[in-house]
Amino acid sequence: MAKFFVILLFIVNILYAETIFAEPKPNILEPRKIVFSIKSADDDEINHVLSAANNVLKFYGPENVKMRIVAYYHGIKSLLKSEVETSKRISALMQLDVEFVACGNTMRTKNIKEEELIEDAEIVTAGIVEMIERVKEGWVYIAP
Repeated sequence: MAKFFVILLFIVNILYAETIFAEPKPNILEPRKIVFSIKSADDDEINHVLSAANNVLKFYGPENVKMRIVAYYHGIKSLLKSEVETSKRISALMQLDVEFVACGNTMRTKNIKEEELIEDAEIVTAGIVEMIERVKEGWVYIAP
């Protein structure tokens, strides 16, 4: 019987578990600033990053988040117009004000032209430097 109550207590704790927000709590004036990276051409890994970003937006609410997703190395594939399914997911995230950033160094190395990228993707000189600078500004870097 005691084992039953321990299990029941465990289940109740899981159902009512809450995340305790750090101060200041995220709001429209002080949003959580998050930078993700996509460095792999593997569709499962790309989808994992996009899903993680979506989950963060759902949890906090898009109005309480500033988010940039930086694609570099093989991950630049995710920002190509030719990647139709990925482009649809990215477009949905862009509607929620998520910014997508392409690494100019990778584009040059892989001979990718700006016209090959999805609309509204920002190009920076170096994706890695973009992430470093955002972290230096207080953004949180997430590598799911």
